[in-house]
Amino acid sequence: MQKHFPLTTVGALVVNSRGQILIVRTTKWRGTWGVPGGKVEWGESLIDAVIREFQEEVGLELTQVRFALLQEAVLDPQFFKEAHFIMVNYYALSTQETIIPNEEIEAWAWVTPQEAMEYPLNTYTRILIEDYLHQNIAQLYLN
Repeated sequence: MQKHFPLTTVGALVVNSRGQILIVRTTKWRGTWGVPGGKVEWGESLIDAVIREFQEEVGLELTQVRFALLQEAVLDPQFFKEAHFIMVNYYALSTQETIIPNEEIEAWAWVTPQEAMEYPLNTYTRILIEDYLHQNIAQLYLN
């Protein structure tokens, strides 16, 4: 019997200069909205992985990347296939706003965190945005 292990993934709640955050709808989260991110490659640091994933998925360069929170998704039906993720989430800033989506991104929006809460978000993104609002992280990026 083949053993399976959780996959380590990274994602980030990215803030632009106007205090808006980027949310995306991807093919992998069954029509719900979330933040860009993906798997950490062998030998890659978590920070390098989140920077790479944003370049690959939406063409954005990130600055001021800082740890946000750790989440776990165990065989969650929100994801398009059976998977077990250890999700390392970050907050980051981007001075760019032009999105160059890859094939996974179906739609994207720059919205306020409050506006984002009106979207059909996956559970993990909703928790990340709630944490962002609770921690008042925006003040660190906008000042």
